[in-house]
Amino acid sequence: MKYAVQIVGVGGQGVLLASMVLGNAAKNMGFQVSMSEVHGMAQRGGSVLSTVRFGDDVVSPLEPVGSADMILGFEPVETCRNIHLGNPSTAVVMNLDPLLPPMVVTGAETYPDVPLLVDFVKSKNDRLVTIDATRIAVEAGKAVAANAVMIGAMAAVKGFPIPVEVLRDTLLEQVPPKFRDLNAKAFDMGYSVASQ
Repeated sequence: MKYAVQIVGVGGQGVLLASMVLGNAAKNMGFQVSMSEVHGMAQRGGSVLSTVRFGDDVVSPLEPVGSADMILGFEPVETCRNIHLGNPSTAVVMNLDPLLPPMVVTGAETYPDVPLLVDFVKSKNDRLVTIDATRIAVEAGKAVAANAVMIGAMAAVKGFPIPVEVLRDTLLEQVPPKFRDLNAKAFDMGYSVASQ
């Protein structure tokens, strides 16, 4: 068995934390794990891409284009931009809450309508799960827990090979003790919404 997850978003959304949680959870299951991160101006809201491959005889951290088993999209435009990493059978989990780039904030450019972005992803892949991760994180206690919501949603995807309890426990091991309750609640809410 081999499984590859492409985690995409922008700097500050917790993409790298999610990749560490996934990689450590896979390692805790006894899988071989290989990871790769590509990020440009991540501290300034630039694109972030992390590849996590795990399973038996995993050597390279890189996955051929079009062969990801899952795309975990923390930001709608970044999900669309990286949809080519998967194929029609790839599971796609897409956060519907945009993180507006500076050019959009200043009014120099416009952000695409999110329903149009969803339609674009659906035109490439019908295994799409959409989730309002930031809104759910706010309900859990704080918007910064949106990455925990996304990790919980990932655990709910049919066929995902890591048990929900292992992923949840690994997340809680990696966050500071004072944020464990918040992250546990956000994870559980993300899992529940994505399971429906």
